[in-house]
Amino acid sequence: MGTVEDTFEGRTALVTGGSRGIGLAIARSLVDRGARVVLTARKPEALEEAVTALGGPDVAVGVPGNAGDPEHRAGAVRTAIERFGSLDLLVGNVGINPVYGPMMELGLDSFRKILDTNVVGTLGLVQEAWRSWMAEHGGSVLVVASVAGLKASPGIAGYGVSKAALVNLVTQLAVELGPTVTVNAVAPAVVKTRFAGALYEGREEEAAAQYPVGRLGEPEDVGEAAAYLLGAGWVTGQTLVLDGGALSRGPA
Repeated sequence: MGTVEDTFEGRTALVTGGSRGIGLAIARSLVDRGARVVLTARKPEALEEAVTALGGPDVAVGVPGNAGDPEHRAGAVRTAIERFGSLDLLVGNVGINPVYGPMMELGLDSFRKILDTNVVGTLGLVQEAWRSWMAEHGGSVLVVASVAGLKASPGIAGYGVSKAALVNLVTQLAVELGPTVTVNAVAPAVVKTRFAGALYEGREEEAAAQYPVGRLGEPEDVGEAAAYLLGAGWVTGQTLVLDGGALSRGPA
């Protein structure tokens, strides 16, 4: 296949952390191209709202639970296969950043929690999808990393380390799972979501001035990039930076 797919008719996607923000935007971009989606998140009410927003149970279903729980991950994968008949597209979007401050003051238990959820949980999700469907049938994997994993990220350095690990994980998996499965990542800068609110709320104009495009990211920016990578059959092992040109600008 030498072209980028512009339709996902007949395909099923699993999007973790899909009830709002970037995860919901990715799910929307896939549903708009014909996919059916299974969403995960911790809060059942938020999942119900997301399913309704995407078009209801014919195209979307929610599986509430904790991304760090192996049984929850297995249940989400099983739901995709049993409800919609396949698991063709996998989006690992769950990420936590429960602490803010310098690395020298970062509690190691907090650091372990970040790594366990962001990195170990992501690998566990891919393993589950591989064993249950993709090893035999193929598919595409998309991981949501961050520009915090590509440079120093003061204040959220533990989170940045976890995202750097994901960038390398994508490289490893692309080689190991090819040729049947492609594995790529997106690395957004500040996107206007509740999760990133502390990075821009109350000073959005100042924050946006750092970006050559003159604005912060919107969830839809990530959603469209994710759909491209999930359908780009000859692209694998790559991390697509979505930062409005900020890294290109370099230091002020």
